[in-house]
Amino acid sequence: MQETKAQNFIKSTAILAIASIFVKIVGAIYKIPIYNILDKTGIGAFQVTYNVYLLILMIATAGVPVALSRMVSSAAAIGNNQLVKRYFKVAMPTFSIIGIVAMLVMFIFSDQLAGAMNNSLAAPGIKVLAPAVFFVCIISVYRGYAQGFENMVPTAVSQALEVVGKAVFGIAIAFFFSRALYDVQFISAGAIMGVTIGLGICIPLLAWYKRKLDRGASIASSAVNPETSDTFALPSRSKVLVFLLKVSIPITIGASLMSIITVIDNSIVLGRLQNVLGYTESESSALFALYALGLTLYNLPPAIIVPIGVSVVPAIAAALARGHNSEAGGIMQSSVKLVNLLAMPAGAGLMALAAPIMIVLFGERDPLAANVLIILGAASFLLCLQLVTTAILQANGNERLALFAIPVGGVVKIVLVYVLVGIPEIGILGSAISSFVCFAVICALNISFIKARVKDCPKFAGLFVKPLLCTGVMAAVAFFAYKLAYGVGVGIISEGRFAIIAFLAAAIIISLLVYIILIIVTRTITMDDMKLVPKGEKLAKIMRIR
Repeated sequence: MQETKAQNFIKSTAILAIASIFVKIVGAIYKIPIYNILDKTGIGAFQVTYNVYLLILMIATAGVPVALSRMVSSAAAIGNNQLVKRYFKVAMPTFSIIGIVAMLVMFIFSDQLAGAMNNSLAAPGIKVLAPAVFFVCIISVYRGYAQGFENMVPTAVSQALEVVGKAVFGIAIAFFFSRALYDVQFISAGAIMGVTIGLGICIPLLAWYKRKLDRGASIASSAVNPETSDTFALPSRSKVLVFLLKVSIPITIGASLMSIITVIDNSIVLGRLQNVLGYTESESSALFALYALGLTLYNLPPAIIVPIGVSVVPAIAAALARGHNSEAGGIMQSSVKLVNLLAMPAGAGLMALAAPIMIVLFGERDPLAANVLIILGAASFLLCLQLVTTAILQANGNERLALFAIPVGGVVKIVLVYVLVGIPEIGILGSAISSFVCFAVICALNISFIKARVKDCPKFAGLFVKPLLCTGVMAAVAFFAYKLAYGVGVGIISEGRFAIIAFLAAAIIISLLVYIILIIVTRTITMDDMKLVPKGEKLAKIMRIR
């Protein structure tokens, strides 16, 4: 049973990882032409707009999928199909109302929100994004319901559809507005309009998946206990709502705090650039664009890790509901190890190859952009670790402990960004530095809470040493391989953007091969780990993993 559940966890993680990687790749493709259309001032407005949207989005929806997946998973594990249905019937109207209120706030107060961000160019985009908040409230209930059955396919497919819609419609509208010579703030709003359209087209698909899940759940419930599957005592709708809010509100506050911190951070950065360093609104928006370019890449490693966090919650909740503490501990151990094996080298790669990455993806040769990415590359690993440790705390019913860590890190971030951005020699780099320190503080607190409150918790010390060693060697190889490729190739194929692509590709391939060899030779990855992967034993034999 333990092997089956572990394999199911890995399978769920793999499904969401593939979808999330696809989403981030398409998202990057979406942003590259958008950023070329907008210019730096428009990019700054675009990023500010999106951060305001994420704040309201988090307030409206952050806790719903986690809370609903936990509740549905626990009820489904004991075959209580009627309780599963009741959870959904209470969640959908409740969060639909929340979505409508959030949508109206975003639309009516768009100018005030943009003004508070010290970037008036963001106002049209905020209006355009208002319906997206309502759509996500609906989508989050459907996704949480499916995740409660440990079925990640609806989430994965809807994410893929959403990002394709966002890219196709966003690029088309931005291009049309640009050709029609609209002002930059309206081109930016047109690009963001793709987000709203992409979300809207997901709802019919998720409704279809929900009906399919209901049919399967009815059959499974009867098979588990045909005589009593429909005779469980059901709590009242008010009790379900109270419990749903009790679980989701701490998670929502925790997630929203980080979005609040981000919005405050953006406002402080733009304000300090304008009021202390003397930049105009357009100039400060252009400087903020360099930070926005780094953020696009900084969010790539979490694309792999977010699925782990999503899968951890229902998998651990189901194991604990059955009283299988050791099984839950194994899942937690696997999740932390996966973070170290995947996110650590990804973040180090961004640091080692920051300058050529910026040139290849954005045509940006400003050294300041590369320096921002170096700092954010390190911060991206800490963000990944924060995501999975927070998920572990949530899955074990310790939402309030996770809630405590975020504001502490947030206060540190806000204080640092206020001080650092006002220093002329640091400027926009202060926002990246403060992000690194913020997530370092949150991770340290989360790990200490897990050790103190979670049974069979991961053995963190042993999970970090070997991945860190392998990652350090890989990063050094990547850096020097690029330097060598550049030194040899620049006299042959010049130093244009396409030449840099070739040099960068060579460095990535070489360093990746070195990393794979290192994790095998040092037994950072073992046969026991590979057994958790479908057909992993055969793959381990091919790779000579013991």
